[in-house]
Amino acid sequence: MYMEKYFKEMKLVLEKVEKTQQENILKAADVIVDSITNDGMWHIYDTGHMLMFEGVGRTGGMMALRPIRINCDVSNPTRYRNLGSKLKMTYDMVEGFADFVLGQANITKGDVLMIGTVSGYNYFPIDLALKARKRGIKTIAITTVEYSKKLTSKHPSKLRLFEAVDIVLDNCSNFGDTLVYVDEIKQGICPASGISASYILWALQSAVVEKLVKKGLNPSIYISNHMEKATEKNNEARANYEKYGF
Repeated sequence: MYMEKYFKEMKLVLEKVEKTQQENILKAADVIVDSITNDGMWHIYDTGHMLMFEGVGRTGGMMALRPIRINCDVSNPTRYRNLGSKLKMTYDMVEGFADFVLGQANITKGDVLMIGTVSGYNYFPIDLALKARKRGIKTIAITTVEYSKKLTSKHPSKLRLFEAVDIVLDNCSNFGDTLVYVDEIKQGICPASGISASYILWALQSAVVEKLVKKGLNPSIYISNHMEKATEKNNEARANYEKYGF
């Protein structure tokens, strides 16, 4: 059954993450703790569909992880016209846009920027990483290294994201990012990257919390809104985060 095949393959991906990524997860945790205990901030920007929703604002999650959400909307309700094969320009293709985002997102030297992207070859995430590093911002990628190695970078530097950051966290998915091949439709189904990236992110948060606690510090953690006195406790935690940065 496809379901059984998926369960088996997904477990293998997670086992590979555990076997190969722990050292870099701990390195990333050290960088993050050093930043947020010295007036820095921990940011995340994700193109991989999941991390800014799974890892932010969830019960048991750290308030110190701050999402960069980019919205760029141009409204001009014209009548329909067929533009054929005319190139469509998107905001993430605009030269200098990474500098604009870094400035608008209040990111500065001493901060940590995590960038999530499965393929790791598109212009903007790479440019964002390179521009951040020039500003003295530590960069961490959550990406699929096997997949990315087989793609040609769209950035002028010719670097892929895993080559453009300080620390790489490999979600250990494969080229094409599917786990179950269906002969009848000649196509793979069931991606691994979302779940494995989330697995890494929560492992990283657990490592950061552990390192803070060992320093005698009290990290600010969300609790579920359904718990007793949740609003009061989350407000107290939020005040703690605003005061100390973690």
